Amino acid sequence: MSADGELQPQQYADVVDLSMTARTRPWLVRGLLGSGLLGIAAAVGLLCYHFLQSTGDQPPAEAAAGAAVNVGRWQHDPGAVYDRAPVTPTPSPVPTPAVTPVPPAPDTTPYQMTIERIGVDAPVVAKGLDANRVPIVPLNSWQVAWYTFSAQPGTGGNAVFAGHVTWSGRAVFYSLDKLVQGDVIHIRAQTGDSFTYIVTESYTVSETDPNAPAQVMGPTSSDVITIITCDGEFYYTGDPVFNGSYTQRRVVRAALTSQILVSELGSS
Repeated sequence: MSADGELQPQQYADVVDLSMTARTRPWLVRGLLGSGLLGIAAAVGLLCYHFLQSTGDQPPAEAAAGAAVNVGRWQHDPGAVYDRAPVTPTPSPVPTPAVTPVPPAPDTTPYQMTIERIGVDAPVVAKGLDANRVPIVPLNSWQVAWYTFSAQPGTGGNAVFAGHVTWSGRAVFYSLDKLVQGDVIHIRAQTGDSFTYIVTESYTVSETDPNAPAQVMGPTSSDVITIITCDGEFYYTGDPVFNGSYTQRRVVRAALTSQILVSELGSS
């Protein structure tokens, strides 16, 4: 076609040829038109399929299967962070520790015991149990043992003391059996604290009584002291240290009646 809109000779010939073809072979024209319509319909159908796929109304089977696998892995993987709600930890209450006195170290002399009625004024040394879980006693005649497995004086329990009745002659508790109810026993601590006890009972137990140790040295619900020494008949054992033993044990128990806590006054 020229610039003024007129057909060129070759273009005119093509139009004439197409016009002739339509008049002489109409079936061919109808076939071409039908093929074109079928192509257009196929193209429209393909576009609709892709449109539905992109909107998610009918996702392909492969995509759905893949999503299920991923979700399953998150749900069963202990390290996944998307399969459980975040939990804010609740802090546990911290219990307030009970304040208890620090026990004296073994073989120190934390106390002094005075019993005026029988003339006792003796240093007290801290002792424990030996390898056979037997209470350790002093290896001399003048010291008194306080056992670290028992309560400390003035702390509300049973403070257990022990000493010899004889040791190559008279020892510290030789006259312990002379104490009676109402006699006074004083315990003075190195800290300056002092405790006054009144004798409540005095009795003996058999050396072979299996229940005696727990009954005598076990804990109590009240503030008391228990003093233990030997009693009864002496018999030889051939022991290289003690030489022998006694058939009974003398037990004196006294209850706390007053105390002066100088250590607390100094810290207040």
